[in-house]
Formats: sequence, structure tokens, C-alpha cells
Amino acid sequence: MSAEYRVDLGAFRQNLRRVREAVAPAAHMLVVKDDAYAHGLETLVREARDEGVRWFGAFDVATGAAVRAITGPDARIFVWLIGGADDLRAGVAADLDLGIGDEALLDDLAALSAAPARLHLKIDTGLHRNGIRPERWDAALTRTAELVGQGRAVLEGIWSHISEASDADDDDARALFLAARDAARAAGLVPRYSHLAASAAGFARGEFREDLVRVGAFSYGIRPAGGPGEAELGIEPIAALVATVTAVGPAGVHLDIGSLHGLPSALSGRFDVATPAGPRRVEAIGATSTAVAVWDDARVGDEIAVFGRGALRSATDLAELIDTIGEEIALRVSPSIPRVYRG
Repeated sequence: MSAEYRVDLGAFRQNLRRVREAVAPAAHMLVVKDDAYAHGLETLVREARDEGVRWFGAFDVATGAAVRAITGPDARIFVWLIGGADDLRAGVAADLDLGIGDEALLDDLAALSAAPARLHLKIDTGLHRNGIRPERWDAALTRTAELVGQGRAVLEGIWSHISEASDADDDDARALFLAARDAARAAGLVPRYSHLAASAAGFARGEFREDLVRVGAFSYGIRPAGGPGEAELGIEPIAALVATVTAVGPAGVHLDIGSLHGLPSALSGRFDVATPAGPRRVEAIGATSTAVAVWDDARVGDEIAVFGRGALRSATDLAELIDTIGEEIALRVSPSIPRVYRG
């Protein structure tokens, strides 16, 4: 296979600057879950560190520890998928900030002999993804205060997720969030950081930015499905999935990628790619190859940008055709396809 996922590091750096500008005075927490949205964790984290990013959202403890190995001691790394005592112990050992959305984790922490843990308590503001329910919030604060008093924890933050489905829903969620923070302060727990917004709210709604904004997709140039375009947001796709022509025949031109490499078969017949002869329809997506409508003088070895930077369609353009989101398309790009970095 000669297909490549080409990542423009200059475009990535420019997106990071744009995000920093958009969310200021809050800090940008760069979310790097799922191998930096399938762009390659190590290279992207190094670039972001060199660009001045000092907060990383790593999702799980294993990824957080990998980010710590890349950044050294100068970054803050926030993780929020924590499975129990072993994850807590590993997270503290890797000097991670721990997102706590389950009261049981506070009991697990109490049983550890590790150094004080940096905690960010999560209030469930209605999304029900995880988080401590409002009716249990006071009990969680009491338990956290005990751990702080025992030297087992430091309360670094209060945080939550919002749905970004409607302004009204998000306003309700924010009201719950602010009440939870007020309750923490009333209990003598004063968090250094508050964080509620992700990409869309971080750009569009200043009152949601608080101290940190967790921005993943926009940092990689992936716009929201059904939302403003890249130009309006001031971001650009940083990667292109580039395939090579492997065979040419009357029935079509065949490329060396298919559904096993990240191109959903449901997109068959639904979008065009740019060829040396102009746009041609993608007619069939098989497991390991894709057929494109034939053009004159097509040659084995021709390169075709399937989606992303420089292509006719972005990841989100394709996502909208099958009712999903752009990051879902980006995350499908197989690890078997080499990541090639430029700029």
C-alpha cells in the first residue's frame, strides 16, 4: 500500500494559534484522545508543546502517561476515564490531573498511599455521560474535604460536559455548573480551575470559557457537522487521506484504500474526488480498494486526495452525508496507513 495520511504541521500550528486567540483569556486544553484524533500522538504533542500549549486532555490514564513521557514535567495533563484504584495510582504516579465523575473513586483514593492527587470534580449537568449527580454533590464535597484535610488530595478544578445541542440546554447546564462551584466554595473547597466548554461553545459563547477550554476537533481543523464552516471559524484541515491508483480499466479506476482503511462503505456513490481530469464520482468502496469513475489518461501511480486538506471534501463534509460527525471519519483512518508529516 502506498496510501498516506499527510499531516501539515504548519496548519496545525496555525490552528493552535487561532484556538488560543478564540478562547482567550482562558487557556487552551488540547484534547489528544484517540492518538490525537488519529493524526499521531507523539508528533502532534511535541508540536503543540513547542507552540506553547501547556494543558493536554488525554482521556484515559494510559494516554496521559504517554503524553507525560513526551512533554516532560512542564505540562498539565488532564484525564477523565478512570477505572478504579489502579488507574488512580497510575495517574498520580504519572503526575496527571484526575477528572473524578464517580463518588466511588473518592473511596478508592482514600485507600491509596500515593502522593496527594490533583482532583477535578465533575458535576453532571444533564448530559449523563458521567459525573456526580446534583443530589449527591454535597456528599461528594464532604468526602473530598476529608481527603484534602488528610493530605491525600488537592481540589484543582470543577468541570463538566455540555451537550451543545441548543443554547437553552447549555444555559441550564451552566446554571447547574455554577451552583456546584458555589457549593464547593461554601464548603471551603476553592478550585483553581473551572472548565465547562469544548470546541463549539469555546468559540461561540464567551461566558462558557471559564479558565480552560477543552478543544480537540477544531485544533485539527475538523469543523462541527451542521455548524459554521472552516473559513468562518478560522481553522483549516491539517490532514489529507491520499490514495494511489493501482489499476485502470473500463469499469473504473481503482485506489489502494477501502473500508478497512477508514473510508466508510456507506459513502459509495455519494461524493467526488479530484482527478487530473476533474471531479470523478467514488462509485464503490470495498474492503481494501475503492473504484472511481474512469477518466482519460488515468495512470497507475496517480495520487488522489480522498478527503481533507486539498481535497474536494473535508472529513465533516463526508460525515454529513451519512449523518455523523467529522471526527468519526478522521478516527476511522487505519493505523496501517502511514502518517507523513510536512511543514
